[in-house]
Amino acid sequence: MLELRPEDILHKSYLNRLLMEIIDRPVLAHNLAFKGGTCANMLGYLDRYSVDLDFDVLKNADEIILRNEFHQVFDYLGLKISGEFDKVLFFQLRYPNDPGKRNSMKISGSNLVVNANQYKVQYFTEVDRLMNSQTIETMFANKLVAVTDRFELHQTIAGRDIYDIHNFFIHGYSYHTPVIQERTRLEPKDYFRKLIDFIKEHGNQTIINEDLNTLLPNNKFQQIRKILLPETLSILTREQIKLETAQ
Repeated sequence: MLELRPEDILHKSYLNRLLMEIIDRPVLAHNLAFKGGTCANMLGYLDRYSVDLDFDVLKNADEIILRNEFHQVFDYLGLKISGEFDKVLFFQLRYPNDPGKRNSMKISGSNLVVNANQYKVQYFTEVDRLMNSQTIETMFANKLVAVTDRFELHQTIAGRDIYDIHNFFIHGYSYHTPVIQERTRLEPKDYFRKLIDFIKEHGNQTIINEDLNTLLPNNKFQQIRKILLPETLSILTREQIKLETAQ
């Protein structure tokens, strides 16, 4: 289990309380699938800290009902909504803490339909609950796409996306190819070529440092920060060549 810094303990506590309450409410649990960094970390697939909760909204879910249910959860837990989007389920929340200390978290429910996504019910030991969630293969594929997708949508790059790709590759996980094909309309070998070129053009040490220094223990951060970009590019290049030669 990842060692938490003292300033992260309260945040993690509220994160777990929120997830537990979501799972315990059938309207939410039956219409959402857990995903993202916190999900991967809780299942033991990812060794970095993650500060938010991310879900897929499943087909035929009524988002008006889900929004109302989320509001009830926030009220029950004493969380204040400091920001909310109208068209998607996205909430910026605040919890009680001493002045000057971290007191915010985000929760999102994506209504992007990806037919290739695969889900299964998995056990989350930290909250002693079962919940429907993306498979590791689906999470990996979506993370590969997230690097370029985040930039195309928001003109931002997240160092954690690079870290997660590196982590999933070195631990030998597989990615679900149909997710890449559906989301990018490219064959994986062509998308990997695009991804490599993108990271070469836009990736830099500042992005890695600023995004990861609060998400990893300092010794882990110092070990990985300088080698993350070149090693990830090397891994992606090998994968791209493998796919090319397999044709």
